[in-house]
Amino acid sequence: MSFDENETIPKTEKITVKHLLEQLQERVRIELNPFAAQAYTKQCHVTEADLHRPGLALAGYVKLFTHQRIQVIGNTETRYLENLSKEEQIAAFENLTQFDIPILFITDSNELPDYLLKMAEEAGIPVVGTPLETTRFMHVIRDFLEDQFALQTMVHGTMVDVYGIGILIAGKSGIGKSEVALDLVERGHRLVADDAVILTKKNNVLMTSATEMNKHFMEIRGLGIIDIMSMFGVRAIRYQKRLEVVLELSLWDESKDIERTGLNRDTTSIMDIDIPRIKLPITPGKNITVIAEVIAMNYLLRHYGYDAAEAFQDKVKTHIAEKKDPRAMPKRAIEYFEGDIE
Repeated sequence: MSFDENETIPKTEKITVKHLLEQLQERVRIELNPFAAQAYTKQCHVTEADLHRPGLALAGYVKLFTHQRIQVIGNTETRYLENLSKEEQIAAFENLTQFDIPILFITDSNELPDYLLKMAEEAGIPVVGTPLETTRFMHVIRDFLEDQFALQTMVHGTMVDVYGIGILIAGKSGIGKSEVALDLVERGHRLVADDAVILTKKNNVLMTSATEMNKHFMEIRGLGIIDIMSMFGVRAIRYQKRLEVVLELSLWDESKDIERTGLNRDTTSIMDIDIPRIKLPITPGKNITVIAEVIAMNYLLRHYGYDAAEAFQDKVKTHIAEKKDPRAMPKRAIEYFEGDIE
């Protein structure tokens, strides 16, 4: 199975300044200056997730000025302007206002003189203040922008949270992905998305979610659409989860080689990120739900430094190194039964 055939597109190509301010209003305690109202209604757009501090531009070097990005004026830029005369301040600020800047943030409760704010208004540049210190502010806004401009794709499968591990159940249509997920929900695990799963690449991590249409709904063939949240409660769903394992279901085929030890790690590439993949053939009587739980627990053990396959391989190597008679009866796991013969 390959996910390369799915179209990978940015979540959005641009966002309005108004949308940006509305989303960040509480997080950064935005303070609109009195001259920004008109520019705020002009529907300026942000087209990049990167930020820029215009210190060199204020000093007069604008050759490499990335004016299309959000501009952040912190303590350094503010102190620089304060050490200039009024005429020099105006000349320095003109280096910025000659460009089409989407928005200018002033951090750490710093302030600009009214005549500079008026220049920004006339140039159509919203100027917004925040009491957050510059580093903290840039971290918050960059995290938001990276999410807005993140690459995303949509895949066919069912996404579940099992013991805190995000498992994407994949496989051909009708193979039983939703039924396995429903059984997991019944056992106390959580559904993220059924049938259509949106993958978003953020900070080199794949985050998953349902679409607006299918969130907390599931299709069971022969039964129809069911509402997981209404049926099992809010504990049975979650709206986002990191993708950590792909569980690929397939029909049993004796001609195919199936992994027996777990030493050979298979991965699948999704948006240039390698995700562990487990190919699980389905046979009558096989409890896929329990296996999914074991996959999650095994992933946790590996995360904390224990690998059962490697531990078993080390025991086999030790046994071989002892050069024992291969025809001899292997030692039992316990030397003395302590009288318990039931």
